[in-house]
Amino acid sequence: MSSKEGVFVIAEAGVNHNSDLELAKRLVDVAVQAGVDAVKFQAFIPEHVVAKGAGVAVYQRARVPGDDESQLELLRRLALKEEEFRQLKGYCDRAGVNFLATPFDYYNADLLDEIGVPAFKISSGDLTNHPLLRHVAGKGKPLILSTGMATLGEVEEALEVVRRAGADSVTLLHCTSNYPAAYGDVNLRAMVTLRHAFGLPVGYSDHTLGIEVAVAAAALGARVVEKHLTLDRGMAGPDHQASLEPEELAAMVQAIRNVEQALGDGIKRPAGAEIEVMGATRRSLVAACDIAAGELITAEKLNIKNGREPAFRRRCGMW
Repeated sequence: MSSKEGVFVIAEAGVNHNSDLELAKRLVDVAVQAGVDAVKFQAFIPEHVVAKGAGVAVYQRARVPGDDESQLELLRRLALKEEEFRQLKGYCDRAGVNFLATPFDYYNADLLDEIGVPAFKISSGDLTNHPLLRHVAGKGKPLILSTGMATLGEVEEALEVVRRAGADSVTLLHCTSNYPAAYGDVNLRAMVTLRHAFGLPVGYSDHTLGIEVAVAAAALGARVVEKHLTLDRGMAGPDHQASLEPEELAAMVQAIRNVEQALGDGIKRPAGAEIEVMGATRRSLVAACDIAAGELITAEKLNIKNGREPAFRRRCGMW
């Protein structure tokens, strides 16, 4: 699981398929067209994840059909079946893109491992769910941990848990767990703090509107960038509003690739294209008048000009 270009870009289809397998496949298609490295879904059994009386989050409330809908009812409308995940894995394989999914329970962690996901993504909500962390880390595959809502100490505890369970490849994603997230809440420099604190690859799971912050994360050294994808932000469902539409996703991927090229290797030296420019724009010493062989050269007899002065005859002091 790697990106030849550097930043590993994940299109988070999440639950934006609205439990429609054909819609999920269309999300894969547009993600591939945009040039992402992976398409990620969410795998859960609603009854294993939420209690009967659990309410929906504030951001979800405005995007669901009824104000009185419980979180359990919401998730029941958004869940994919086991066979549908198997079909999506095959669909992604044929499309040449990595298939990823976030497991929210043991059953789906086992299912995803069986169908061959190259890595596991753990949601911010489960960063403190140490039993699930141990179970997933025991699979021996690379882990991508989102750290929304977390303190540095909670991240450290999660890392201790997964390392003791056998995980030896971990990437930490900075995240702001609101949908959409306000720019003032992003605190993107915290991604750099994670890298310095733990010496691990870091990335960014973006819930802001637009593509600017995701591109900025690439410029700050993100190795993974994750962004929600939808076919239409106007669709009913909890995550569509904070997602990119297909053309926006393609623009984000291209912008990240441009930033990667612009970052370079950090060695200060002339770029290849500058060599020719250098000959025309760097100043050189030229004679300001005829200078005889053996004559003492003084500052008054010289000038500093672009390029090389063609042959000419002038009296010293005449410009």
